[in-house]
Amino acid sequence: MSDARFPSLRSVARRAVEASPSLRTWAEGLGVDALRRGPLAPSPPRPRGLPWHVPMGTFERLDHLMKISLAHGDVVRLEFPKLTAHLLSHPDHVQRVLIDDHRRFSKQTRGYETLRLFLGNGLVTSEGEFWLRQRRIAQPAFHRKRIAGFADGIVRAAADLGRAWAPRAASGETVDVASEMMQLTLRIAGETMLSADPSGQAGAVGAALEILQKEVNRRLDSPWVPPVEWPTPHNRRLRAATEQLDRIVLDLIDRRRRGREQGDDLLQMLLEARDEETGAGMDDRQLRDEVMTVFLAGHETTSNALTWTFYLLSRAPQIARALHEEAVRVLGDRPATADDLPALDLTRRVLQESMRLYPPVWILGRSPTEDLDVDGYRIPRGSLVFLSQWVTHRHPKWWENPEGFDPDRWLPERMRGLHRHQYFPFAAGPRMCIGAGLAQMEGQLVLATLARHYRVQPVPGQRVEPEPLITLRPRGGLPSTLHRID
Repeated sequence: MSDARFPSLRSVARRAVEASPSLRTWAEGLGVDALRRGPLAPSPPRPRGLPWHVPMGTFERLDHLMKISLAHGDVVRLEFPKLTAHLLSHPDHVQRVLIDDHRRFSKQTRGYETLRLFLGNGLVTSEGEFWLRQRRIAQPAFHRKRIAGFADGIVRAAADLGRAWAPRAASGETVDVASEMMQLTLRIAGETMLSADPSGQAGAVGAALEILQKEVNRRLDSPWVPPVEWPTPHNRRLRAATEQLDRIVLDLIDRRRRGREQGDDLLQMLLEARDEETGAGMDDRQLRDEVMTVFLAGHETTSNALTWTFYLLSRAPQIARALHEEAVRVLGDRPATADDLPALDLTRRVLQESMRLYPPVWILGRSPTEDLDVDGYRIPRGSLVFLSQWVTHRHPKWWENPEGFDPDRWLPERMRGLHRHQYFPFAAGPRMCIGAGLAQMEGQLVLATLARHYRVQPVPGQRVEPEPLITLRPRGGLPSTLHRID
């Protein structure tokens, strides 16, 4: 029969597909465009098996992503219940999603929806004109010259930790280095953001942040969680922790606005910052969201980077020795300063290589706002796109000895020929992490300060395995002994 004899049926079908994303996905899976007629570009290859059966938060999830990229190419389709996802592994895809076509990809994904429950509408989670305005206001506070002023506080905190380690090293006590780095970076985040140290075990900020971190990871690790409004035990704990942090942060913002307190910190910089185009500043809610973003998104990633660095150094004694010798040569017996950063070149390269092998942010998600063609494959709007630092950073197509810990690969002569976006620990493009410079400075100064005096050795027999949740942390921490090497 001719299609012309059934115009109403076609019209009904078109309206049904327009109204139902699941019907549209089904039709596209058949290779038919129910809205325009005719064949579509092919869907990307799909591996056998069910990806959602690979447990979240286990090394198997990382291993699965790498295997399917190696087996099926740079564009792979993953079918989840009610959702189609795509793993894009080529550095060109990183450039396209994060830079060239970034306006065609949104952050309307489950992961970012979860983060918004805790971070609000800060720089990590906001979009569009609101994000652009926030970025313009906040950018001057993260200028290289301004963050250099935090160097002395970072070194002081690291030196305090080094002194606290001395008796523990002498006694041979087992220390969880992951926990130690978490407490250290929380203190640094508090001092740089609020001129306060929230890292004490009894501190309200530290306790509330710990609850929020666990709840973020729990929600991302669960296939389904009840709405946050439901009065479940987890939701009640979450609400209480959020309200406690809100009271603390909003009260501090109020005191600053009333002139009762002043601080040489990021909060003061953000309070004083103004949009160059409009002259407007941030209101209290926006300031609160940025403070939460620094605490939750900032200190944990730096903590994980340092923890993985100590782990890798424990497996490479020659590099650890060279790192110690650099710290001795550059610093002598004095504290590190921001002026020492260029001379601490091996320290920088060790951190770069650590974040290549164990990127604190191991995957990024985006959702295309329109149908796209990527390498001849159809990526439908409303689906999910993954860029995985874990996969691209370790892919043998892009790296010589990809699994090896080789800080010298970051020497200038060996970096020639690298694709600009085969390494993206802080993302890239307009949405690149605004705190990347601060995080890099912090990591370099902390590592040099501690490596000057200590070698970390994980407890024998301890299985150190990455746990890929919101960030990439070692499952069960990093129980270790400390060895003084002055």
